[in-house]
Amino acid sequence: MSFLEVLYFIVPSALLYATPLILTGIGALFSERAGVIGLGVEGLMIVGAFTGIYINLEYYADFGKNVIWLSLLAALLAGAVFSLIIAVAAVTFRADQTVTGVAVNMLAAAITVFLVKLIYGKGQTDMVSAPLQRFEIPFLSDIPFLGPLLFQNVYSTTIIALVVAVGAWFVLYKMPFGLRIRSVGEHPMAADTMGINVAKMRYIGVMISGALAGVGGASLAMTSSGDFSGSTVAGQGFIAIAAMIFGKWHPLGTLGAALFFGLAQTLSIGGGNIPFVQDIPSVILQVLPYVLTILALAGFIGKAVAPKASGVPYIKGKR
Repeated sequence: MSFLEVLYFIVPSALLYATPLILTGIGALFSERAGVIGLGVEGLMIVGAFTGIYINLEYYADFGKNVIWLSLLAALLAGAVFSLIIAVAAVTFRADQTVTGVAVNMLAAAITVFLVKLIYGKGQTDMVSAPLQRFEIPFLSDIPFLGPLLFQNVYSTTIIALVVAVGAWFVLYKMPFGLRIRSVGEHPMAADTMGINVAKMRYIGVMISGALAGVGGASLAMTSSGDFSGSTVAGQGFIAIAAMIFGKWHPLGTLGAALFFGLAQTLSIGGGNIPFVQDIPSVILQVLPYVLTILALAGFIGKAVAPKASGVPYIKGKR
């Protein structure tokens, strides 16, 4: 395998594995920028993955291959609705946000596995007939070198993820709505004094995180696995949180970190097809993404500063 062939294999695969991390990481970013810890995105991804696969299986006969768009939309809505559990507990009742996130992760895993057993009578769903497929982007795919590298084997969800990352940067740093989101995560009392409804903005931030994490979970299930079981997401939500922290709570930084972790997963899963890498024991490659996650957090957790009010309940009139 030549160097170019290695690149043509690694880059599209890295983009594939980075896509759910980008979507979920940006979702967690909105939640934390609004002042609510995004620890529950793992559970929100699980809900999105289950919903996407369920809709794909149940409505394929009616919509054909277009059912993937219905599946993504349903996953978006399911994630947003399920995230209300976090919003109600953390914002309205001012519960401990770390405990809330862990509880939501456990609840999502339990509910979805129970529903799979109830509906399909076994531990996992059937394989979908309409998974997300790679496609070529006209004209761009003909560009020498860059065409085969970036535009010949691309998923629609990858394009969506890249647009979401850039759009999140624009919204958070160039629009009044983004300023309000960031203000309630940095200094909610000052925001309240300026007439900003802190609870409302935090609800919106959490629901955006649920919507994006839901789509991230569905994109993961309809590309990498093609079905849903209790191990479909397998910690991807936590890697997305690591990407957000590694990216210093910035949309473009989160994008870059997600691509880094996507590359690590490519080496983990497809390393046996890459010269030199194939000589590394498979067990090392399999744990590589998680080791890199720990190293990234250990190296950058002290340097990356979270929003000041993240994880801090706000009581009107009290500092």
